[in-house]
Amino acid sequence: MLLAMALQLFVQYKLNAWSRDLFNAIEARNEVALRAQALVFLPLAASSLLLAVLSVWSRMTTEREWRRWLSNHLYDRWLQSDHHLELRFMRGEHQTPEHRIADDARIATDLPIDLVLGLASSLLTGAVFASVLWSIGGAMHLNVAGNVLTVPGYLVVGAILYSLVLTSLTLTFGRRLTEVIERNKAAEAELRAMGTQLRSAGESRSRSKPHSHGRRAISAALDLVIARWRELCWQMMRVTAITHANLLVVPTLGLLLCTPKYLTGAMSLGAIVQAATAFAAVQAAFGWFAENYGRLAEWAVSAGRVASLLVSLEQVGSGVPSDPASVGSLEAPEHDVVAILPVQAGGRLRA
Repeated sequence: MLLAMALQLFVQYKLNAWSRDLFNAIEARNEVALRAQALVFLPLAASSLLLAVLSVWSRMTTEREWRRWLSNHLYDRWLQSDHHLELRFMRGEHQTPEHRIADDARIATDLPIDLVLGLASSLLTGAVFASVLWSIGGAMHLNVAGNVLTVPGYLVVGAILYSLVLTSLTLTFGRRLTEVIERNKAAEAELRAMGTQLRSAGESRSRSKPHSHGRRAISAALDLVIARWRELCWQMMRVTAITHANLLVVPTLGLLLCTPKYLTGAMSLGAIVQAATAFAAVQAAFGWFAENYGRLAEWAVSAGRVASLLVSLEQVGSGVPSDPASVGSLEAPEHDVVAILPVQAGGRLRA
């Protein structure tokens, strides 16, 4: 994976230089040079495509094997010595363990590899293209109150400052995202658990007995899921507004920062295009946290849910006293369904 990443970065560097040569040929209206650049592009594009496919294969293979190991470990812990039967009498956050193993374990193994590889790629990309920006842009001389202020590597400085602003805005607008995702997942787990409890209770009761109480309880659970989903929707809209605005601003910002030097003849058209592309790469590298904030929040929640399941299984295995009274018997037909469903006064579910 790391070798493919390094080779892909090298190809991106060559494509960045190729864009400079191409637009310089366009500016000079040099037909021979344009044909030569077209021939250079073909092996670069083929190499980039091959490395992208190889990178996906290596990443997903690693994710698959990690998920296989973690899921087998969780299933072994859950099913050994009838822990799956005892777990329902334990206090703690371990609703619907089968779904946690199937869903949360997948997210907890997929996202870390994506995020770590993305972070490593961002660090390497930032270092390589920052050097490109530094060499192309050089220093900017500003006249401030009659004094000449020299900003060395002004394009790199601009990319870093912009990334800091972007990260600050993301943290401000998405500060509650982790909490909202966690509440949403908890509500979804509660709804699944109630559905399972209703089915189990319904199989053991008489057909003539009414199910109105269970229907009201699961309606309340569904209402809570919809409310949590609405909160998540608003949070994702706020974060998306920042990330989408960034996609619109970055290409233009890089060009605008290069325009003064182009107008004075210090930069060619090819150098401007190369600098704008490098600026976007550097900004993406420094803005990695802002770009992946939502995925980091999702991973943190899923990893926490897997950890809480492991803690509950540890308690079962260590002989921590159970609390049968806290869970209603599903086998007793005379029990009302509402008695086994965790609802608050007024029919609202606990978050």
